[in-house]
Amino acid sequence: QLQLVESGGGLVQPGESLRLSCTWSPSTVFAMSWYRQAPGTERVLVATIGAFGDTTSYAGPGKGRFTISRDNDRSTLYLQMNNLKEEDTAVYYCAARPGGMWSSDKNAYWGQGIQVTVSA
Repeated sequence: QLQLVESGGGLVQPGESLRLSCTWSPSTVFAMSWYRQAPGTERVLVATIGAFGDTTSYAGPGKGRFTISRDNDRSTLYLQMNNLKEEDTAVYYCAARPGGMWSSDKNAYWGQGIQVTVSA
């Protein structure tokens, strides 16, 4: 059973940056992604990354401001978020699924989620 643990969330002001981390165990190599869910809304995809970090994709919310990366040696996934806006406030989840590339969240493993709040 793959375990995922997010960290790095918190309260920041608009325009600031934040880096989320997600560590996984046991050590393995899966395609991974970040999702987020704002209050009263469905969980939506933010970014995906291939098992070896060679392919990335971004959905609308953070395109141009967010960067997904991974360090398989440290079993850690990252989401660098720059120029944060109040509408980025959400619970952020990391997810992993078997395979080299992220295709859907079917059969995915999920972290418990971490709160990011952007407020002046």
